[in-house]
Amino acid sequence: MATHVTNRMMNIVKQVTRMTAVLLLALSVGAVQETAAQQPAIGYTNQELLLRNMPEMQQVQQQIEQEAQSMREEMQAQEQELQEMYAEYQKQQALLSDQRRAEREQAIRQKQQQLQQAAQERQQQLAQREAELMQPLLEKLQTALNGVAQEQNLNVVLRSQALLYVNEQNVVDVTPQVAQRLGIDVTSGAEAGPSVDAVSTAADTSGVSNQ
Repeated sequence: MATHVTNRMMNIVKQVTRMTAVLLLALSVGAVQETAAQQPAIGYTNQELLLRNMPEMQQVQQQIEQEAQSMREEMQAQEQELQEMYAEYQKQQALLSDQRRAEREQAIRQKQQQLQQAAQERQQQLAQREAELMQPLLEKLQTALNGVAQEQNLNVVLRSQALLYVNEQNVVDVTPQVAQRLGIDVTSGAEAGPSVDAVSTAADTSGVSNQ
């Protein structure tokens, strides 16, 4: 009788042990799933590299350079007028009365101020023109990026230049997928295609300055 009771108790203990193991396994799986669900889906991309290799970027660069050249020629013509105006004043300075000399000097200063103001206006116009030409490219890039983010269920996509540390197991580089959607090749790296900074450089080297 005692042996029968003992066997029965052992069976109950085994059943409880199996149930406990199954319960712990279920809880573990649930915890992992909950952790995965809570884990933010984050991606990053090299925006500059993508823009640099878009064929439209070359067109933007050429257009900005043409407009910068036109502005440069205009400013050089005005600078030449100021130099001629000052040179003529120097030749006649000794023959001018004090009043006439003051009037000529005032006219030169006014011309110089007008030139400086015109240079600032040209810089602003060139920057605005650059933004207008770049807008379609940025919209196209954003559309491709949105599509990749939706496909991969990403909650956040960051610019790679803003990252200081990346855990590749938790954060994914979506640059190749975005490039594929754009129909461009970025495998050759940063050397491929025109520089994104070239557009801004065209403005900086156009001769339109605040001096």
